[in-house]
Amino acid sequence: MGEEEQDSARLTAALLAVGVVAVSFSAPIAATTAAPALAVAFWRNAFASAGVVPFALIRRRAELRRLWREERQVVRTAVLAGLALAAHFGLWIPSLRMTSVAASTALVTTTPLWTLGIDWARGNKPRSGVLVGVVIAFMGVVLITGVDAGSSSRQLVGDALALAGGAAAAVYTVLGSAVRQTASTASYTAIAYPVCALVLLPVCLLGHQSLVGFDAQTWAQLLALTLSAQLLGHSILNRALRTAGATTVALAILLEVPGAVLIAWAFWGQQPPVAVLPGAALVLVGLAVVVRSRTTTRRVESALEVGNVTD
Repeated sequence: MGEEEQDSARLTAALLAVGVVAVSFSAPIAATTAAPALAVAFWRNAFASAGVVPFALIRRRAELRRLWREERQVVRTAVLAGLALAAHFGLWIPSLRMTSVAASTALVTTTPLWTLGIDWARGNKPRSGVLVGVVIAFMGVVLITGVDAGSSSRQLVGDALALAGGAAAAVYTVLGSAVRQTASTASYTAIAYPVCALVLLPVCLLGHQSLVGFDAQTWAQLLALTLSAQLLGHSILNRALRTAGATTVALAILLEVPGAVLIAWAFWGQQPPVAVLPGAALVLVGLAVVVRSRTTTRRVESALEVGNVTD
């Protein structure tokens, strides 16, 4: 097992709350910075790698050595997660420049629907309570954003990129959940973030995306994006994966939609839709239904195990 202890339910809930608030800064900053879209994706992962890799080499050196020598499959899965993360950013961040922030954020947060589909394809049919919770939560997202499908061909391409970005995020979340059963957050991110950056670098170069020459404000925005959405947001949510599971974390990220709307209002004066609060309430209700269903399932499984032992 990883060196981290299992988090309590209360701590996991707190981690999810902080993580969601942090990632809510992602869309507003990425949409308004002057840097090219793929450069934004590259630099947030490159800067994050500069922070997590030295920490992991100092504090998790023994674990990294163990993973490399004894658990290569875990390392390979972490690498695949980094590739999926690169696909997620490479698809979603450009979509923010092609369609509305609301539509892009809503479509990319279809992640829980994709994670359920992945689980189903792997033979793990979700409980009815989980399905009901996901539907309720996604209704909240639709209520917030409205039917904001793009009308122009450019907007339609942006919508499609955001939707594909949500599917890539689901793959990243599922793979990360598997890695986190064995590896610590530091070790996992020290593999996934650099892989993501190394994949995006040649894509930026081949796409003639400028990586340097930005003004001080743009660099400040890139650093703020890294500190908030990447290091605080993604890393905390990666930690929560071990206890909460892929579907619950993906569902919690739906709250990024109202979060991004409110942040855009607070910092950029973009008036939020009137349905943001009732929509956020629906997302919370859906999340509660999923968590309750998962908790009930665990209790039943524990009771069955105890019964088998006593028999």
